[in-house]
Amino acid sequence: MAELIREIETEDLPKVKELLEKAGRDSDYADIQRLGGMTNHSYKVTMKDGEELLVRIPGEGTEEMINRQDEYKSTELACRLKIDSELLYFGDDGTKVMKFIHDPQPMDEEVMQRPENLKQAAEIFHRLHTCGEDTGVRFEVFEMADLYEKIIRDGGVAFYDDYEEVKQTVMDIKAEVDRDGEAPRVPCHNDSLTGNWVLDGNGKLYLIDWEYSGMNEAMWDLSCLSIEAAYEPEHDDALLNAYYGREASVDEKKRFIAAKLYVDYLWTLWGLTRVPFDGDFMQEYADGRYDRLKKNIDAYKALGR
Repeated sequence: MAELIREIETEDLPKVKELLEKAGRDSDYADIQRLGGMTNHSYKVTMKDGEELLVRIPGEGTEEMINRQDEYKSTELACRLKIDSELLYFGDDGTKVMKFIHDPQPMDEEVMQRPENLKQAAEIFHRLHTCGEDTGVRFEVFEMADLYEKIIRDGGVAFYDDYEEVKQTVMDIKAEVDRDGEAPRVPCHNDSLTGNWVLDGNGKLYLIDWEYSGMNEAMWDLSCLSIEAAYEPEHDDALLNAYYGREASVDEKKRFIAAKLYVDYLWTLWGLTRVPFDGDFMQEYADGRYDRLKKNIDAYKALGR
């Protein structure tokens, strides 16, 4: 949210004005700045009275993979739980207007590794996972993977030579972890990469952008953060212990590492679906995740020894 890295798309400006009006604001703003992001066009808009807003216009091709009404349900829940900022407007096409989180600090792996922020992240996840609500939105990792495989084939993008072997290993590990029953499904963010966390000027942490949110197993969120913030084993232990309020058991740690495999498996495929739109950048993104997936398979096997 805080990173201002791209040029404004002039064709977006009429849409921005329209969305401001739908949010009950004057379309005549004082300033607009483009924000970073992998697929969407997002803007920080400063109104003449000083109010700061976030305006998002969904990126090309996202309608194939994201149900915007499902996203709205999770966004509304997150805002109600005060995990995210205040929502002012959400359109059927995924356009949205929210209060901009004031004075956002630069975010990177080091920021999310700090003990105070790691603890806040664990508390946010725990609040979300234990809220007791069912959004009715399913986040079925392996069904989504099947969909992404189809999109990849239709797009003419190449799979990895050892993909089928690696896929089978992931499936075998899932069967082992689920032998005594699958983990309960709870509301999850599902995409807790560093860029989806915002730290305001007062040191309060927010979790934003709920495009991939839905009912999933809790360890997915924690594992995703661990991967994206490049956590070392000591960070993982601190995250799990803060989340549970006690030392995590061996079985809980195994589910945590298994979830790391699922995270990189799914997002590797997602990255490949974006190659026709974003080229080499997304190919490199997918390659990096795939390499880490194979390393974490070894880590999982080592824990069971």
